[in-house]
Amino acid sequence: MATMDGLISLVNTLQRACTKLGDFGGDTSLPTLWDSLPSVIVVGGQSSGKSSVLESIVGRDFLPRGSGIVTRRPLVLQLHKTDHREPEYAEFLHLPKRKFTDFSMVRREIQEETDKLTGKSKQISTVPIQLSIYSPNVVDLTMIDLPGLTKVAVEGQPEGTVQDIENMIRSYVEKPNCIILAITPANQDIATSDAIKIAREVDPTGGRTFGVLTKLDLMDKGTNASEVLEGRSYRLQHPWVGVVNRSQVDINNNVDMIVARRREREFFATSPDYAHFASKMGSEYLAKLLSNHLESLIKARLPSIASSISRNINELETELDHLGRPVAIDAGAQLYTILELCRTFDRTFKEHLDGGRPGGDRIFTVFDYQLPAALKKLPLDRHLSIQNVKKVVSEADGYQPHLIAPEQGYRRLIDGALNYFKNPAEASVDTIHLILKELVRKSVAETQELKRFPTLQTEIAVAAYAALERFREEGKKTTLRLVDMESSYLTVDFFRKLPQEIEKGVNPTAPAVDRYSEGHFRRISANVSSYISMVSEMLRTTIPKAVVHCQVKEAKHSLLDHFYVQLGQKEGRELTLLLDEDPTLTERRMKCARRLDLYKSAREEIDSVIWVR
Repeated sequence: MATMDGLISLVNTLQRACTKLGDFGGDTSLPTLWDSLPSVIVVGGQSSGKSSVLESIVGRDFLPRGSGIVTRRPLVLQLHKTDHREPEYAEFLHLPKRKFTDFSMVRREIQEETDKLTGKSKQISTVPIQLSIYSPNVVDLTMIDLPGLTKVAVEGQPEGTVQDIENMIRSYVEKPNCIILAITPANQDIATSDAIKIAREVDPTGGRTFGVLTKLDLMDKGTNASEVLEGRSYRLQHPWVGVVNRSQVDINNNVDMIVARRREREFFATSPDYAHFASKMGSEYLAKLLSNHLESLIKARLPSIASSISRNINELETELDHLGRPVAIDAGAQLYTILELCRTFDRTFKEHLDGGRPGGDRIFTVFDYQLPAALKKLPLDRHLSIQNVKKVVSEADGYQPHLIAPEQGYRRLIDGALNYFKNPAEASVDTIHLILKELVRKSVAETQELKRFPTLQTEIAVAAYAALERFREEGKKTTLRLVDMESSYLTVDFFRKLPQEIEKGVNPTAPAVDRYSEGHFRRISANVSSYISMVSEMLRTTIPKAVVHCQVKEAKHSLLDHFYVQLGQKEGRELTLLLDEDPTLTERRMKCARRLDLYKSAREEIDSVIWVR
């Protein structure tokens, strides 16, 4: 099995990478590595001695002090044990090249960096400050110090600050990989402890909670905290640890932390109440206990963390592929990108027409159902009624009645009937136009690559609609010509048979008045109706051909031809405007890329630990 040295250092490295790349947890829109990293979360109420515990573990006086809420941003404190011959120093992630050997300057930098985000109005921020301390007097350990729990906001703070602090603390301590360091003053009833209360809610079994009792030296005479420290008052799965911090007088007198540690050891060793477990009390023991447990937790969780990292890398790479590469700056590359996007849209549009995607079948429905139905509904019965036929024939004869066959009457009746075909012809053109427009709209929406560029998306749609409009005009002209052609030249063979049919069974010596009888006009109506039926069948076939040729075929083969010509005339700046990407997508790609870099570096770091023998 591979060795597991440097596990805490590994987590320290990953936490620094998270902070650099903006992964502080809480952002549900992206996978977070921060939330999966084991860490020690320091929780306590105001004036619980939380800051003093941290300073005792570090052995340095470095945290801001004061009244009210002093800690207003999470402080990620990474301790690195060094050789005793090496100097002691601190380093901030936001100031990587500056080493602080004066720890009063560390305190000032924490305060100033806090004020940069929160201002001096006592507001809080979830963005952490990352501080590393290198010292021979510490153990390898990572702790995250959070603002102290409080019940009342101080003057100058927003009303929601109390709830904001609790929400921030909960967002940390609810994570299953988190160790809760619950700080409680010994001179306070454990039942009212803010830290224990919140720890009990998120960790009811006590498996992740370490209890720390502070201010044991300030308890009333005759009282002690043995019941708590021995786990009889409030049981946890891990032992309680008592600590004795510097008093305010010690702080004011700048008592050295090393001296304070020695006094703490003496307190427990000489106390009749605590001497029997003095070896398991104090800040030094607490630091070692936390360090060992943190290392064990990291070792146990490392395989699942590595698996999660690999899974998230795959998800992020898939999303980045979907989002596409960043836009090129070179005009030639931009033009190539635009043309590729146009071709992608064009392929989608053709798939709709050819049946690869739904929608093209509606065109056939127009020709197979709607056009025939419209032709059947034409008011030809009214036009060819006996009364109307007689009227049209009489008007066509004028002052000189026809002698044999009323040719002019026939022509007028046929022309009038054929005029009715213009509306169905135009309606077919318009209906196909609307279908093609809808397919363009769908194709634009379904071309995922275009969603990155709303300006280009709009321009392609506008160009396609303009082309369809041109095709519609051509389609109308062509279909109306088909109708006009039928009026311009009648099918002679059909009419050459009419005299024989008319005279068949008729007495040639019959009086001329018979030619103006109702039967005569009924035969004219029947003849014209037969001819129009023949023409209708032809138009039912030729109108779809004309529409497909002028509209569908043109849309399929030359929908964006005019747009391509316009693209070739555009300057570099105009091409850039077309590729003006949606800012939300640009931001999303950048976030995904940064998060992917974080996960890849994390995978390399974990692999270097797992596979080093």
